[in-house]
Amino acid sequence: MPGIPESLEINQFLLCKTPHEWIACAKDNLDILLIDHANCEKKAASTALNLMYRYVHYPDLLLQLSKLAREELRHFEQVVSILARRNIAYEQISSARYAGELRKNVRTHEPGRLIDILIVSAIVEARSCERFEGLMHVLDAELADFYGSLLKSEARHFKVYLDFAKTINETMQGDSDTKQLESFDSRVSYFLEEDKRLIQSQDTVFRFHSGRPE
Repeated sequence: MPGIPESLEINQFLLCKTPHEWIACAKDNLDILLIDHANCEKKAASTALNLMYRYVHYPDLLLQLSKLAREELRHFEQVVSILARRNIAYEQISSARYAGELRKNVRTHEPGRLIDILIVSAIVEARSCERFEGLMHVLDAELADFYGSLLKSEARHFKVYLDFAKTINETMQGDSDTKQLESFDSRVSYFLEEDKRLIQSQDTVFRFHSGRPE
């Protein structure tokens, strides 16, 4: 959607916005927010690298994933630097159920598996962008500027994943061995509904991608 601001495009794509309760909880738990955000950036880089190792026969995708992984690692470094300036110890904490739940119904056969993983990755990036925008309006100036700076690159990651998922799906639909692929729109709709369910339901722990706090 050329010419459409990133935040507007993301909000048109997702089925719901982050609940106000989560935003309020983020303000009161900045240490956990930042630590888990760092972990999320590290995992995002790992996802891109894992896809590069597994799907070597998609050269255009490989190049985009390489750029994406470098950007995610740079974001990880930036969050860790913010943690250090605020005297917050970086540590490994348990993950939100969000990404694991989204991946539960990823197809196990190819090319459906790759298409679903790319769709899920796009939705995770879109949700991150939506939360960056929400946080910009309630956090201190340093964090507001930081999250604002991430919006553009993370929105680009969303587009990379979604565009490649659509392209690969269209290519495979023309293959006689893969004519039974589900429609692309139906897979996107399914995972968007799952995102909505997870974001609107309650979670027992607060994390960057958690749902409503109890």
